[in-house]
Amino acid sequence: MNNDIRIYVADLAAYNNGKLHGVWINATDDLDDIWNQVNQMLAESPEGFAEEYAIHDYEGFDGYALSEYEGLETVHKIACFIEEYPDFGGELLNNFGGDLEEARTAAEENYCGCYKSLADFAESLTEDTTQIPENLAYYIDYERMGRDMELSGDIFTIETGYEEIHIFWNH
Repeated sequence: MNNDIRIYVADLAAYNNGKLHGVWINATDDLDDIWNQVNQMLAESPEGFAEEYAIHDYEGFDGYALSEYEGLETVHKIACFIEEYPDFGGELLNNFGGDLEEARTAAEENYCGCYKSLADFAESLTEDTTQIPENLAYYIDYERMGRDMELSGDIFTIETGYEEIHIFWNH
């Protein structure tokens, strides 16, 4: 499986004249290298007047939808964020409507970890913060506790796979 975070940058002059001309670029490359690859692609255009480009395809953004006219600097920042947080980066960006700063704050300051279920999180949190008498331990409903934390807005979750729930504080 290819884990590269790539964009396909197309030459709009060629595209508008019925020709496919573009290049796949690793979006986590240095920003100057990305610009050099775009400029070289435009310089090699089958049309003599190529100046404009658009992102016609992408892969590795884990569910995050790029705009066709997204700026290269923004694409680079998003790609680097997803590379830094490969387990949940794309979905976290979706959760915050593409706001990279909010997503970064959630990842760096509010991330609780990956759990099999909300019940596992509630149990872990309770056992780490409270001394529960042994005779009461069997009466605690961690499933309801986890559900209540999510419904009350204390936490939000991103499910990335079977028994793979990433949990974040919501404050």
